[in-house]
Amino acid sequence: MRPDTLPILNNRPPGAKLSDMKQMLIISALILGVTLAAQASAQCFADYKAKQDNPLRLQYGIVELPADACGSYQAATEYARPVIAQSGWTLLQIESLFDEPEFQRRSANASAIHRRQ
Repeated sequence: MRPDTLPILNNRPPGAKLSDMKQMLIISALILGVTLAAQASAQCFADYKAKQDNPLRLQYGIVELPADACGSYQAATEYARPVIAQSGWTLLQIESLFDEPEFQRRSANASAIHRRQ
């Protein structure tokens, strides 16, 4: 090809660049939204220690948390306390927060798993 017949890559009118930029922003926003939605829907769990009195019994367990309780230990505690109490246990503390792959590893050691309903 001769140099004078090569296609010009930047041959759009000035207004077209703005619409390309808008299109890129929209695509980026959609990708970001899908990514955040996937993270928000990911399962979240907390392991905990609980007790029963008369006679004293201790329990290590795992509770599945809703998305709004995954962000902090306080939110996890507020959600887990009544869920665990339904089984006659008193929550002592939330040990840690974790996701599905870690749940698979830890669930073999948990004596009770309370699933959100």
